[in-house]
Amino acid sequence: MLVRRALQVVLAVSVALAGAAGAVGTVGSGVATAQDVRHVRPQTLYYNHAYGVLDRETADAIEHSEYLREFANFQVRTMTGSDGRTWTGRYLLGRETYLELFGAGDLPGQDGEIGAGGMGVSVEREGQLARVVDRLRELGVTDPVEFRQTRDFGDSVPVPWFDAVFTTDRYDAFGAWGMEYRPEYFADPRSGTEPPGHPGDVGRERYLNDDYRDRLLRDITSVRLAVTARDLANTVPLLRAGGFRIRSTEGGGVVARGGGTTLRFDAVPRAKAGLKQVGMSLNRPVKAPREKRIGNSTLTVGPGARAVWTFDGPA
Repeated sequence: MLVRRALQVVLAVSVALAGAAGAVGTVGSGVATAQDVRHVRPQTLYYNHAYGVLDRETADAIEHSEYLREFANFQVRTMTGSDGRTWTGRYLLGRETYLELFGAGDLPGQDGEIGAGGMGVSVEREGQLARVVDRLRELGVTDPVEFRQTRDFGDSVPVPWFDAVFTTDRYDAFGAWGMEYRPEYFADPRSGTEPPGHPGDVGRERYLNDDYRDRLLRDITSVRLAVTARDLANTVPLLRAGGFRIRSTEGGGVVARGGGTTLRFDAVPRAKAGLKQVGMSLNRPVKAPREKRIGNSTLTVGPGARAVWTFDGPA
């Protein structure tokens, strides 16, 4: 979510970065040509995390759920932005992937409205994000929005955190970005990250700690989101550039697969947008399924080593 906030700051300085409406029109052609796209490029982008803005009742129920604290490496964090504003996020952290949830009004402006959301897809090796940017240009995204995010650990000294790229600065309610964690962040002992598993390792598993091992949740395996046609059109080229296998669905949506994660996007009007369903793998199988109602959502754990969390959308 911090990426969206950082992007807003960058755009306030230079609105021209994204190529304005021309870039959106070009990006939109990505959906029309997404019929059964073959996996002709090696995958460089992998699902990192997604976030959604839920109704206040559900967000509060999630925040105070005792079961979620048993089920997952679950954290509630209050962050402070560079402008002094604060927001509270609810996090379910896995081995390589995670989920970030907000309540209506937790974030400023349109980002805090019910149904808003975003998704980060990241590279595993240092230098691969530059290849993604090159591929975006090959796909017709003439002016991708690139920037570097930093993090302040409390001493007012910004530490490079990750580099990111959007296809455009224009969005209705959902935005997706490609990202690459910075070696400076891993090198800072305050980051709490792990040693590299291989040369150039800037991967997701290294970024997240191993506390997931003491809970049921292992990783996010699927995410279903309802997004507007424009937001979907701006997302597809990024997924294609990262090597996801994409096919179209009835109604103008798409399904993207790669790296063990399935991403489904349904094209809807803004009023129907939002996070719909999340599939998860477990560290161990569950014999008898367990169903938990959390606000206006249902978490079904088992049978087997899987769980599904379904969110009730706008009526």
